[in-house]
Amino acid sequence: MEPDQRRDSIACAAALTIDGDVVTKLHRSGTDPQALKQRLRVAARSACVLSPLDLEPKRVGDRWSTRWPRVDVVVPDPTDLPWTDAGRLVARLHLVEPTEGFALPQGGPARLARALSRLDDSAASDVIRRAAGKLGQPSMNRPVTLVHGDFHLGQLGRRDGSYLLIDVDDLGVGDPAADLARPAGFWAAGLIPDADWHAFVDGYREADGPALPEGDPWPVLEPFARAAVVGAAANHPDDEMLVAACARMG
Repeated sequence: MEPDQRRDSIACAAALTIDGDVVTKLHRSGTDPQALKQRLRVAARSACVLSPLDLEPKRVGDRWSTRWPRVDVVVPDPTDLPWTDAGRLVARLHLVEPTEGFALPQGGPARLARALSRLDDSAASDVIRRAAGKLGQPSMNRPVTLVHGDFHLGQLGRRDGSYLLIDVDDLGVGDPAADLARPAGFWAAGLIPDADWHAFVDGYREADGPALPEGDPWPVLEPFARAAVVGAAANHPDDEMLVAACARMG
C-alpha cells in the first residue's frame, strides 16, 4: 500500500474522543446510519452490551458519531486476564433473543474483506492472500444467535464492577462460533497460552453458550479461527508471527 493510501485508510478508520465521563466515537467512513441506529437500540436493551448515551447517531461531515459512557477497559497484563469472565459474557450475549426485526448480519466477513482489500504488493501480503484463498466454509445446520462480530479482550469494558461488551459496529446475527474465532485462532497460532484458552472455553461452556458442541470444539471453530488469523494478519502485515501462521495454513 502506498503512503497516501495508508493515510487515507487511517483517515477513514473509527476514532474516539474522551471528554470527562463521555466517549464520542466517530465511526468509520461508509457506516450505514440506519444499521448503526438498529445496533444502538439492541445495545440499549441488552444487559451484556454497554448502553449508548443517545439512540440517534449524529452526522459529522460525511461520517457518523455516537456517544457512550466512559468505562475501564482491560489492561494488557498477561498474568491476570479475565478469560473466564470473557467466556461467560460472550455466552450470555449468545443467549439473548435478538430484538424483533433485527436481522443485520454480523460484520466479521465484511471486516475481513475490507482488510484484504487494503493489502499491498509485498511478499507478506501475498502470503496472506494465499491463506485467504484456502479458507474453508463453516459447518451447516449451526445455531444462529446475536453475535458481537469483533470479539477480543479489548472489547471488554468494566462498569459498576461488571464486564460489558463495547463497540457495536459489527453487532448482528450469525453463527455464535464467530465470537470465539479470534481467541481460537490466536491460541492455534501460539499467541495465547493453553491455560488462557481453556479458561475462556470453560467459562463459555459453564454459562451454557450455544456455539460449542460437546467434546472437541476445534472442528466447529477451525474455519472461523483461520479467518480471524487471516484478518488480523491483513490488518498487521508487518507482524511476523501472524504472517507465519498464514503461511502454515494448508
